[in-house]
Amino acid sequence: MSKNDQENFDSGSEVENLNPELENSKVEDVDFEEEEDIEEEFVEEIDEELALLPVVEVEEEFDWDKYEEEFGKGSKIKKQDLVAKYADTLSAIRENEVLIGTVLGITSREVVVNIGYKSEGIVSLNEFRYNPDLKIGEKVEVYVENEEDKNGQLVLSHKKARALRSWDRVNEALEHDEVIKGFVKCRTKGGMIVDVFGIEAFLPGSQIDVKPIRDYDVYVGKTMEFKVVKINHEFKNVVVSHKALIEAELEQQKKEIISKLEKGQILEGTVKNITSYGVFVDLGGVDGLIHITDLSWGRVNHPEEIVALDQKINVAILDFDDEKKRIALGLKQLTKHPWDSLDENLKVGDKVKGRVVVIADYGAFVEIATGVEGLIHVSEMSWSQHLRSAQEFLKVSDEVEAVILTLDRDERKMSLGIKQLKTDPWENIETKYPVNSRHAAKVRNFTNFGVFVEIEEGVDGLIHISDLSWTKKIKHPSEFTNNGEEIEVVVLDIDKENRRLSLGHKQLEENPWDVFETLFTVDSIHEGTILSISEKGAIIALPYGVEGTAMPRQLVKEDGSVAQVEEKLEFKVVEFSKTSKKIIVSHTKAYEDERKAEEARKKAANKPANTATNAEPKVEKKGQKKVKLNLEKTTLGDISDLAELKSRLEAKEEEEEEDDDTSNN
Repeated sequence: MSKNDQENFDSGSEVENLNPELENSKVEDVDFEEEEDIEEEFVEEIDEELALLPVVEVEEEFDWDKYEEEFGKGSKIKKQDLVAKYADTLSAIRENEVLIGTVLGITSREVVVNIGYKSEGIVSLNEFRYNPDLKIGEKVEVYVENEEDKNGQLVLSHKKARALRSWDRVNEALEHDEVIKGFVKCRTKGGMIVDVFGIEAFLPGSQIDVKPIRDYDVYVGKTMEFKVVKINHEFKNVVVSHKALIEAELEQQKKEIISKLEKGQILEGTVKNITSYGVFVDLGGVDGLIHITDLSWGRVNHPEEIVALDQKINVAILDFDDEKKRIALGLKQLTKHPWDSLDENLKVGDKVKGRVVVIADYGAFVEIATGVEGLIHVSEMSWSQHLRSAQEFLKVSDEVEAVILTLDRDERKMSLGIKQLKTDPWENIETKYPVNSRHAAKVRNFTNFGVFVEIEEGVDGLIHISDLSWTKKIKHPSEFTNNGEEIEVVVLDIDKENRRLSLGHKQLEENPWDVFETLFTVDSIHEGTILSISEKGAIIALPYGVEGTAMPRQLVKEDGSVAQVEEKLEFKVVEFSKTSKKIIVSHTKAYEDERKAEEARKKAANKPANTATNAEPKVEKKGQKKVKLNLEKTTLGDISDLAELKSRLEAKEEEEEEDDDTSNN
């Protein structure tokens, strides 16, 4: 009972005015059958009691105490009884309590709810926006905010009631897989925000529909059905899905559709999604995939080249899996295979034109007709035998002409070649590059045993390490030349069958060892520079670009010290081998033999005079030898002058022989 009601009872107001709110309320718009029955029963009881009471004058303020004192001794009516009877007709409510009420009326702004109290409560219509189908008579949860505001109105809230019980409802919905309604409030990153039981739940973009959504904004402000799919109690996060409802409906449709499928069957579908690997097609409730290789008989870089979104196309059923609900579709299978339409007169040796569609290191695929491709292996792109990449010759989209090398219609394979359009350089190799002919070549690569060079495209040769230089001792060919440089060569041998040329570089010059044989005679002395020293011996640079070797003990100088690298000294030839091209020298012997010769000369000078005649020829020979040694010590220049030097020496020896013959005669 409200405070106003209590004051009316205490002041002795007229009985019929105990509840002025009921009297003034507009009940004609609402059906209050239950309340009317109670009121009629209550009025009848009051009339019976009033009939027993004497007529009294009613004062402005009814005094119950006075009434009871004067007239109440024999009366059956008690104040407490009346209050109790009135209170029994009302529901017992408390503020901050959640109750179930019945919708009595709906206006453009408010919803009238009856919770069995003496007055109806008012709830804002905005709190029911998640449920646009709200009807009169529907049961709703309400929260008692105030039993009576300043206008005597019962204040209720549906939103707060939902909020108090929202987590229980959400958990129940998840546990029982219940379908609930929610209001899409706004768009957010990756999805939408949905009002569910007063809680802001997240609706991922992938869970809005079974098909990809391009425009999320069309769903804002809509009330939709959802299923709760995930709850994070720690962070109070709820994830809902509308797609789950659709999938459940489609699952049955899929079973029915798949049960009617047959391989080879042709159906109409709508392009639902396009990916880099294929196209998803909606067949009317079930999706199938056209792999990129089944879109066209020709090469397809991306499915967008063939189809577009929402396009209606006919497809063929290639395969399907009842358990996994997968359907493989084909588009190219609706047309005849291009190989079956290939010109029957086409044969090996014919020339064809095409476009490079794919290129790899090992070769290039050329499309000569839609869906008909041939492979040009990298070895068929050039007569050169160097290992190269196909990208050096061709690139994608190049228009090329080629020769058919192999053709297998059953296997649908074809190999092509473009080097065959040029003349094979080995056909007339003996004429173009005869033995002993000189040519310029390009260094391609090295091995431990020699240098591979290319005289022209397709014509390669090998310069063995021993044919690089007459005089230098080369450990590796890279010491002599560099990759990519040009080098002069001489053709030494031709192996046409195996496509091999034996080449030489040192043969460009005359063999200097024929001259060295006369210059670097045993016991001759020459100036040399020490290039290197090791445990096995030292390398000595001698005149004319030739190198000699000396044992470590032969590097001891006259003062007892050991010679060092880059030091210039006189060396005596100890051994000379033209065959193995080896010269062994010694610095120690140079000064030791000179010392011994000096001692011998001193002894000869002390001999008797009668021996002078016999010694004269020896003196003359020593003079000749000294002249020869002095000549050998001089620098004669480049190796090209050796032949001239040899000729002069031979002419001089002939003159000396002629002089000897003349003197003897």
